[in-house]
Amino acid sequence: MRTNIPSLFASALLLCQHVTAGATPPNTNPPKNWVQRKWNGSNYACKCYAGDACWPSAPEWQALNATVGGGLRVVTPPAVSCYNTFQGPLGNISAFDAAACQAVTTGFPSEQFQVDLPAAGLWTYFTNDTCRPTTNPTDTCTLGYYPVLVITAKTTDHVQAGIKFANKNNLRLIVRNTGHDFLGRSVGWGALVINTHSFQDIKVTNSWQGAGGYTGSAITVGAGVQAFKALKTLHELSPPQVMVTGECATVGVAGGLPQGGGHGPLTNLYGFLADTALEFKVITADGVLRTANAVTNPDLFWALRGGGPASFAVILSASYKTFVDLPSTGVILNITPAQNTNATLFWQGVTAFHGYSNYFVSKGLYVYYELVPGLVLHIQPFLGIGKNATEMQAILKPLFDDLNAMGLAYDTSSKSYSTFYELYNDMFETETAGQSALTGGWAVAKADVVNNNAGIVSAFQNALDHGAILVGHMWNAGEGLPSREWNNSAVNPRFRSVSDKLITVLPLAGNAPLADKAAAQQTLTNVIDGGLRAAAPNGAAYVNEADPFQPNWQTAFWGTNYPALLRLRKKWDPTGVFYSVSTPGTEDWEQIEWGTRLCKKL
Repeated sequence: MRTNIPSLFASALLLCQHVTAGATPPNTNPPKNWVQRKWNGSNYACKCYAGDACWPSAPEWQALNATVGGGLRVVTPPAVSCYNTFQGPLGNISAFDAAACQAVTTGFPSEQFQVDLPAAGLWTYFTNDTCRPTTNPTDTCTLGYYPVLVITAKTTDHVQAGIKFANKNNLRLIVRNTGHDFLGRSVGWGALVINTHSFQDIKVTNSWQGAGGYTGSAITVGAGVQAFKALKTLHELSPPQVMVTGECATVGVAGGLPQGGGHGPLTNLYGFLADTALEFKVITADGVLRTANAVTNPDLFWALRGGGPASFAVILSASYKTFVDLPSTGVILNITPAQNTNATLFWQGVTAFHGYSNYFVSKGLYVYYELVPGLVLHIQPFLGIGKNATEMQAILKPLFDDLNAMGLAYDTSSKSYSTFYELYNDMFETETAGQSALTGGWAVAKADVVNNNAGIVSAFQNALDHGAILVGHMWNAGEGLPSREWNNSAVNPRFRSVSDKLITVLPLAGNAPLADKAAAQQTLTNVIDGGLRAAAPNGAAYVNEADPFQPNWQTAFWGTNYPALLRLRKKWDPTGVFYSVSTPGTEDWEQIEWGTRLCKKL
């Protein structure tokens, strides 16, 4: 994602000279370096963008580049090489390169390919999808909602310099590690990115010596370390160990994951990744390097564990508890049109399956499943950590008995492994990047399954009838934890009583007409997710995988913890250096002018 322009600073100078067409400024005077705008009848104070008088000069960008070791670059979309002309903020650029285009076309669906780019999001809806791989180089390619400049940070000083520069010049700042988010938090129109993926250090210990009273085994990982690398390092120990990670192996384990909570296959046993955190090394909005643990900055430590991604600080490294790995068994179950074409019978089977969600988590199982339009239920896997095939067969027997009794055909298989790590690599399926969709979701409480399982499954049907795909994760984040530990992190307390965390996916092109986008958002928020919220009123929403535009997002994401998080956001980031949509303290922020400028309503 680097341009062919010879001089970055000539580019920056062009950015200074590029004037953005905008609305008439209001009379209200915003603070220094804030830009006055008026939009839809309201007055705003906005971040500073290219073309504004406050935009840094070419010498200022040059000085920043020197400070960050030459790691400052201009951003272009990944597939720019597939187009004859890139129409960017620096003017038109001749970009076509057949070999490079073929490479990006091949790599575009790969999560790791997208992770390794300096300023991309793995899912493209919030980039505006203006520059996807194509075989027609005469198509239009623009920057869309990608950022304009990125710092590839390799040291603490680089991150500090980026934060201070953005703060001083009131730039929109994005912290990007892997780009592994559904909600557009890794991209943003006109922004400066700090990429922390270069922080790849890993250290393990059998005896944690830090604060908090814990003395067991632990791992310390740099901000850029992904799940597959951390788990491989732990697997090579004797005896093999594991840590809580996301279900997807390419997720980073020291950035947005713990700040959102961090759920995965081990959550039923050990809680969220945030629950296992021992310490963070971070840089706060004032550019200061700090330690956050149970003794030093304990309020910040609490907020970083589930209080919202990119909200309180930039994480440089994180330390977590680790656990001895255990023999594990996985079971796969498929119901597809190849086995059944009777819709009524199919949904009876889904009702039976989901009715066991409380039972599954009480038996220590993690269950990952997908419901796809066309009468498809794909479960891969039912996961039993510390369980053999005989034990899994006994746990799942009631479900299979029900399916057999109703005459619903299915395919199933089972396999046991000497460790969870081996199961994880063999049985969890690789996900695909580069797709465009709106994402929502809701977590279903145990009480809702007891009281209204049929209504919940009707909400599933409603979602699929409106074009959505459902991805379910059956776990309970308090099942394996003593209740005294439930309040040690900032995650919504309601997650201690759920049994199924759902993602709703509504496919839609990011460059769809604005009216189509608005209609799709209304369908997702009020019809698809609205149906789930109505059917499961005791549930909650998971901030990393849910609709950020849902009503009452503060309560949905954090419940009773929100007032404390809001106070801490004002303490640690009083001027709004950090921003990610629908996180504590962002109530007054909007992306105005068709989703571009980030502003505060005056």
